Amino acid sequence: MKPKSMTLYDVAKHANVSYQTVSRVINQAEHVSDKTRRKVEAAMQELNYVPNRVAQQLAGKLSQTIGLVTSNLSLHAPSQIAAAIKSQASKLHFNVVISMIEQPDLSACKGAVNSLLSQRVDGLIVNIPLEDDQVRAITDMCGNVPVLFLDVSPTLNTHSITFDASTGTQLAVTHLVQQGHQHIALLSGPLTSVSARLRLEGWQLALAKHHLMAVAQLQGDWSSISGYLQTLALISTGSKFTALLVANDQMALGALRAFNESGLSVPGQVSVVGYDDTEDSACFIPPLTTIKQDFKALGNTSVDQLIAQIHTPALPGHATVLPVTLIERKTTAAPNSETVSPQALADALAVLAHQVARLK
Repeated sequence: MKPKSMTLYDVAKHANVSYQTVSRVINQAEHVSDKTRRKVEAAMQELNYVPNRVAQQLAGKLSQTIGLVTSNLSLHAPSQIAAAIKSQASKLHFNVVISMIEQPDLSACKGAVNSLLSQRVDGLIVNIPLEDDQVRAITDMCGNVPVLFLDVSPTLNTHSITFDASTGTQLAVTHLVQQGHQHIALLSGPLTSVSARLRLEGWQLALAKHHLMAVAQLQGDWSSISGYLQTLALISTGSKFTALLVANDQMALGALRAFNESGLSVPGQVSVVGYDDTEDSACFIPPLTTIKQDFKALGNTSVDQLIAQIHTPALPGHATVLPVTLIERKTTAAPNSETVSPQALADALAVLAHQVARLK
C-alpha cells in the first residue's frame, strides 16, 4: 500500500501551529519567530514533508531554485566556483540546478539556459565566456528571469561579477621584474575566453610599463596537459627566457612537469607564476607562486546578488569587480641564467616528439 503523502495541514497539526504559519516558514516570509520556525522545520523533517514546488510556481511563488550554467567541471576553477555557489545558496534555503556544457559557445549556452528556464528557476548564474552581444542575447532569452554573468567584460552594463584582472596581472609581472627577470614568456588561456584575454592584455601592458616585451607567447586550453605540451614546445624553440607567466594553476602544473622532464629546475633556472590559487597549488612541487582569486567570495557574492535581483527585479545592471592578491611560494626566485641549455633543449624535443606521437 502506497504511504500517504504528507500535506501542509499535517505539518501544521504536528507542530501545533496554523497552516498559514507553515506556509510562511516554507516561503521564507518575515514575522515568524525563530522558535516557531525551528518547530515547523522539525515537524517537516519528522514527517518527511517535501513542499510542492510545482504548485508553488503555478501560484506565482518562488521555486527557491537557482540555475547555474558552467563550463567543464573537471577544471578546478569552475568546480570550485560551483561548489561555493551551492554552499551559499543552501545557507539561504535555495537549491541549485547545474547545466554543464563542454564547448563554451553561444549555441550550447542557449541550450543550457533553455533547459534551466524550463525547470522554472528563479534566476540564473552563467559562468561561460561570452562577448557583449552574446550577453545581450542570453539576457533577452531570460525575459523576466534575473541573470548574472561571471565571465564577461567588466565594462558591460549588465549584472556581472569578475575578478580584477588588471591588478592581478600587474602583481605577477611586478613580482618577477623586482626579482630581476627581464626575459619573460607568456602562456595564456584560450582567447575565446574573456578572462584569458584580459589576463594576456594585462601582462602585456604591465611588461610595457617596464619597457619589456614577452619573449614568447603561447596559448593553452586551461588543462594541465595543454600547459605541459605548450611548455615543452616553448623549451624546444630555444627561446631565451627565465620566467613563465601562466594564465591558470592547472596549466602551471603541466608547465612544472615539462620543466622537470627537460632538466630545468624551478625556480633555479626558470621561475613560474600561476593564476587562481586553486586548493592544490600549495601542494605542487615546488609550491606554486600564484595570483589568488577567492572563489568562495565569488560564490557568496554571486548568490547574494542574484537573490537581490530576484526580489528586486528593477535593479539596474551593475558590474562588481572582486580583489585579487599575490601568493608568493617557492616557484619564483632571482634569475641565475638567461639561456636554455643545449641538453634541456634536446630533452624537451625528445619528450615533445614522444608526446605528439602518442596523441596521433
